[in-house]
Amino acid sequence: MAATTTPAASISAGAGSNGGAEDRVLATAQQIVKSLNTPKEVREDMMLIFSSFDNRLSNIKTVMTDQNDALLARLEAAETVIHRWDGGNDSSRHSSSSSGNHRSSSFSLSFDGSPEEATEFLSAVDEIISLLVDLSSENKPEMVDRADSALQMAMSLLEDEFRRILIRNTVPLDAERLYGSMRRVTLSFADGDVTEDFENFGLVANGDGDGDGSGSGSGSRRRLFHERGGSIGCDLWVDLINPTAVEDLKEIAERMIRAGYEKECVQVYSTVRRDALDECLMILDVEKLSIEEVHKIDSKSMDEKMRKWIQAIKITVRVLLAGEKKLCDEIFNGSETSKEVCFNETIKSSVMQLLNFGEAVAIGKKSSEKLFRILDMYDALANVSQTLEVMVTDSFVLKETNDVLEALANAARGTFVEFENNVRNETSKKPTINGEVHPMIRYVMNYMKLIVDYAPTLTSLLEENDESYGLSTDDGTEEMSPLAKRMLRLITCLESNVEEKSKLYEDGGLQYVFLMNNIYYVVQKVKDSELGKLLGDDWVRKRRGQIRQYATGYLRASWSKVLAALRDESMGGGSSGSPSYGQRSNSSSSASKMALKERFKGFNASFEELYRLQTAWKVPDPQLREELRISIQEKVIPAYRAFFGRNKSQLEGGRHAGKYIKYTPDDLESYLPDLFEGNQMVIHPRRKSS
Repeated sequence: MAATTTPAASISAGAGSNGGAEDRVLATAQQIVKSLNTPKEVREDMMLIFSSFDNRLSNIKTVMTDQNDALLARLEAAETVIHRWDGGNDSSRHSSSSSGNHRSSSFSLSFDGSPEEATEFLSAVDEIISLLVDLSSENKPEMVDRADSALQMAMSLLEDEFRRILIRNTVPLDAERLYGSMRRVTLSFADGDVTEDFENFGLVANGDGDGDGSGSGSGSRRRLFHERGGSIGCDLWVDLINPTAVEDLKEIAERMIRAGYEKECVQVYSTVRRDALDECLMILDVEKLSIEEVHKIDSKSMDEKMRKWIQAIKITVRVLLAGEKKLCDEIFNGSETSKEVCFNETIKSSVMQLLNFGEAVAIGKKSSEKLFRILDMYDALANVSQTLEVMVTDSFVLKETNDVLEALANAARGTFVEFENNVRNETSKKPTINGEVHPMIRYVMNYMKLIVDYAPTLTSLLEENDESYGLSTDDGTEEMSPLAKRMLRLITCLESNVEEKSKLYEDGGLQYVFLMNNIYYVVQKVKDSELGKLLGDDWVRKRRGQIRQYATGYLRASWSKVLAALRDESMGGGSSGSPSYGQRSNSSSSASKMALKERFKGFNASFEELYRLQTAWKVPDPQLREELRISIQEKVIPAYRAFFGRNKSQLEGGRHAGKYIKYTPDDLESYLPDLFEGNQMVIHPRRKSS
């Protein structure tokens, strides 16, 4: 009650005041009536009471009526603008005669068609929202209903326009530009002529330029390389929506949120942008595939899809999702909740599509050739996961990301173990025909060479599961990383495998050539790559010594019989002590010409047979090939030169001398470059001694 006595006293005290005081009195009385929030009939009674206090309050009813008229006028003006853009939906318009001044033709709201009229429409929406606030304290249900109806109509129009602007101003993804801006790293996976005629290894490499490329066997050959994919610069950016449309979208979103239509606005935005992101993935050649469909893809197509996935995950997170986040922040600037919900709903489908493929790969059949793509996929997802955690607040998406990342890690570890097992269990019994590098050795060493390029990733993955794969500490390997230990074990296993395969050759000399070729190849691959740092210089030195031992074994196995024919004691007289090539013994001086002819004949036959065989043998590495020829030259040519010099005079001038003295030392030396070229040849003597 105290609230009513004070204004009454004021009215009484201000009876003789000027017009300004009278206005204040009227306003006070009006406010009292309003604040009581009583029914219309009660308020009219109160106004009559107030007007009986003093004639200066007699106009209060008129004032209140004028205010009602003003509210109605504001409503009708806003309704007129809104109905104008209703697209001809007359049934939704209010039928009041006061609001019947509409255009006879229908129009569709278009912000880009007439900016002035769009501004007028937004102002009408602002007026309706403001009216509803003002009417919240008034008991005018009819007017409130009309305002609500007009607002609903306006929101429907704005929702349609919001959708239209989003669709019309979506910028198509320029995949070529994105791919062109990515920095790629290509690693050679293939540097040898390798075929698929050994067990357990599905993919092999071909063509290292050492030799003529004529590999053994008839298996399919192809050049393989591994492209690790590109990295995206931090400055790479694309417009997902035409920048000129962003402000209009922001204006619409702000009205819809203020009017309580936040959910509808977010739904429209996320639906349109979700479809746009799906279209982007299609442009990036990422298909929607079920796990079953992924597992049915052939290996060549799978490798291509994995490569495209790696590019797509980088582009999607670094470019597309970053762009979507920026758009959401700009358009829904007035509502933190809308920003978050809108972004999460927009990107969820695309992210899950990518994750589903990653999961399908991770749980698929393990094969050695997939290891590097799986590691690339793991690295790509690991590199963007932190960015995802910053942008995305959807706990389900984040959990799925972490689960797929762990699944890829497990797949990489399992595939690496599969490779190790393949090396250990490789038991092919088909040797290379000419003793050159075995396809399995080429494949494994090139594979290991690539593995080292992934050393940081593999080391971290193997450290996490060091015990689970049965690793133990060997002598001298305590300081080695888990990866280095396993590389050492693989090469040791490879060396044992080479030893076993060398026994498949009946010719002892060819056994040693095979061992030399393969161990030399292993050493070169280790020395010329990061494997050298893992295994150390001492390992390389020991293997070089091993190769020298093999060379000595080759000379003994292949040339002992040839050299035996040149020793004086081979004529049968013999002398005590070690054999001599330089001095004629007493027994040799008395030997018959017939025995000497047999010695020349035996040497010629042995040399010609070795030439025929060993021209077909292959030593692919030029340096090793030349070193081997030099060792033959140093061992054989001096011995033959001494023998030739001592004995040719006894046969020269005799009958058929050229039949026995077929080659000079220089002739023999000229034939040595033909050895180990992999092309079988037969000697045609260049001259005969007369």
